[in-house]
Amino acid sequence: MHDLADSVESMEQLATVWRAMVLDRSQDADVRDLPGIAVRWADCRFAFWNCVTLTDVGADAGLLKQRLNEAAGIMRSKERPGFLWVFEDLLDEEARAALDAAAEQAGLAYAFPGTGMAGDLLPLPEPSHPDLVFTRVTTDEQLQAYADINSRAYGFSLDDGRDGLAGSTLWKERVHAYLGLRDGTAVTCAATVEAEGRLFVVLVATDPEWERRGYGEAVTRKALYEGARATGLTRATLHATAAGAPVYPRIGFEPNSPMRFYGLKD
Repeated sequence: MHDLADSVESMEQLATVWRAMVLDRSQDADVRDLPGIAVRWADCRFAFWNCVTLTDVGADAGLLKQRLNEAAGIMRSKERPGFLWVFEDLLDEEARAALDAAAEQAGLAYAFPGTGMAGDLLPLPEPSHPDLVFTRVTTDEQLQAYADINSRAYGFSLDDGRDGLAGSTLWKERVHAYLGLRDGTAVTCAATVEAEGRLFVVLVATDPEWERRGYGEAVTRKALYEGARATGLTRATLHATAAGAPVYPRIGFEPNSPMRFYGLKD
């Protein structure tokens, strides 16, 4: 069990950032703060922008069961698939023990784990990597390259990934999104965006062909460095997949809440 305030921060950062991301995809996106549930659902082909998360603090097993059923009902009403994000440390001990069984009863299938992280780590020194040249995403072509790296890294089709970012003014202007180029080809990417006095790290990915060379860490440092330079912020937050979780403590992030992602059962 981690500090509860850090877990609440992690959940609230998700709700804040995803509001902007899904409204960027569609002004008709479902963005609602219901009792115990935040809906952030673009209903686009990029599944990460279709999100429901539980927001009760200290939920017991009975309340958890109710919220899981409500969340599953919301997800079933949508055209496109997405994920329920659960921050485990927001649940009481009994609810955490009952989580998987209650999720299954609600018609949800466990998808993959994650970890909320944060740190007072900025400013960082200007980063570099001997193999890479960093460039900020400012054109549609660069934005497509960013989407394609994420698709390859996370197993989405290229069309699904592009549906999450294509044509976005937000990503070209307000998000500090960077590509790492190796011999002129984009092989890694990371971005930061300001969210309630913090920099939030979003959509870090490396082309699977170029993993385990330190590229993801280097480009994340670049996005943090430039985001901090532009905003003056000193605290950063993120949600890490299992693949990325070992990287971020090297930058200065500390884990705050284990997370579980669920989709609807087939």
